[in-house]
Amino acid sequence: MSNKSLKADLPFDNPGEMELRKKYPSMYQWDEYNIRSMISEYIHAGIARFIEAQQFFFIATANEFGHCDASFRGTELSPESGTFLPACKVINNKVLVFPDYSGNGLYNSLGNILRNPHIGMVFVDFERQSRARINGKATIKDVDKNILSIWPNAQAYIEVTVEQVYGNCPARIPRMKYC
Repeated sequence: MSNKSLKADLPFDNPGEMELRKKYPSMYQWDEYNIRSMISEYIHAGIARFIEAQQFFFIATANEFGHCDASFRGTELSPESGTFLPACKVINNKVLVFPDYSGNGLYNSLGNILRNPHIGMVFVDFERQSRARINGKATIKDVDKNILSIWPNAQAYIEVTVEQVYGNCPARIPRMKYC
């Protein structure tokens, strides 16, 4: 990762962030070395396995006016096997995809993506108290036979080109056990 992309793309050195770091000092020292060691431009194998193991995740989008939407994205049961389908698939180290189902006919997130491709994604494993974050650019795609082989009820899918990937520490993730 070049210093230029670090300065231009990372949210850790924007003016608001810097102002709040001065106002609310922390025991953590975020400098270019720390940030570069924590954030990647690629989905590494361990993060890919983590993402694909999750049955749900959250996305955040904003339209061209900055109006936000945060959405839950979950998996569904396979009609044939009765097992859970993947909620998200990692295609390669820069691209992941997830389905959009017809749901209740509200298209807040997809409408935002149509107008502003920036997306934030959070994958949380409450049992193991771990999480991963992805920031990137999303595109809405029509389903094809490959997507329908993964998600038979998908009406569209979202392809995300990854710009930032990072895990987060387990602090403040409540430990939950699935029943």
